[in-house]
Amino acid sequence: MLTTKIIGNKIAEARKSAKLSQAQLAEALFISSQAVGKWERGESMPDIITFNRLAEILDVDLNYFSENFLPAVTERGPEEPKERQTNEFPAKKQKLIWDMSCGNWVEADFSGLKNLNEKFSYSNLRRCLFIGSDLSGLQLKSNNVDSCDFSGSEFSGSHIQSSNLVNNQFKECSLKETEFSVSHIKGCDFSGADLSGASLKFGAFLKNTITNAVLNRTSFKAMQFADIVFEGTMEECAFENCAFTRVTFLNSTLINTFFKNKSLKRISFIGCQADRMTYEFLKNGKADLAGLTLV
Repeated sequence: MLTTKIIGNKIAEARKSAKLSQAQLAEALFISSQAVGKWERGESMPDIITFNRLAEILDVDLNYFSENFLPAVTERGPEEPKERQTNEFPAKKQKLIWDMSCGNWVEADFSGLKNLNEKFSYSNLRRCLFIGSDLSGLQLKSNNVDSCDFSGSEFSGSHIQSSNLVNNQFKECSLKETEFSVSHIKGCDFSGADLSGASLKFGAFLKNTITNAVLNRTSFKAMQFADIVFEGTMEECAFENCAFTRVTFLNSTLINTFFKNKSLKRISFIGCQADRMTYEFLKNGKADLAGLTLV
């Protein structure tokens, strides 16, 4: 019978195998180390959502926590000597893979980093340098990133999920086709960044700088905007069910840009132009069209 004590032992064994302390595991889960201690002593049990995160952090199959789990073993024929099996074929050279998940990094210089291969989640990063790094195609989950510099880095095709991004530098970054979901982005500098095809949804975008950023086919869904100035040309972009507070379009040209919101009254336009379709979307949302003329 599966008991809290058995599950606690399984958690402790997997944690030690992953070379994590109780405090490190707790930090990755954003809980207290006392909670991890209670699990391992069998005094309490994680909920199902936490089990999923535990499995990912500890690099075990979710079935590991079930009653009937048996670790996979490789069978060897009774007549085949072990030496022959290990020596007959040369070992393949392993590709170098950095795993920065579950880390607490402060004032570290990782400029030029590459080969992360999706292993960069559940970490706390403060005042670190990632200048000119290749972070493309990554799944970045549940990270706290504060005052780090990613200037000139490659993020194309990455998925940044459930993360807190505050006071970071993303100057001249390639963020093509990057997806930000359920993330809080505040006080960051995206000057000169390429956000072509990027998607931002179900999060907050507050007091960020986007001077000279490329916004082409960029979509925003259910985002909270505050203290933002959009400049330059926006083409085939979309704002759907977003909330706006002190948002200004300054000397902007809006082409085929979709607005679907109940109210756009908190947007202001200064020296802007728009094509007929975009103009009608804004008009339908009751936006103040002073400062906006047709192309």
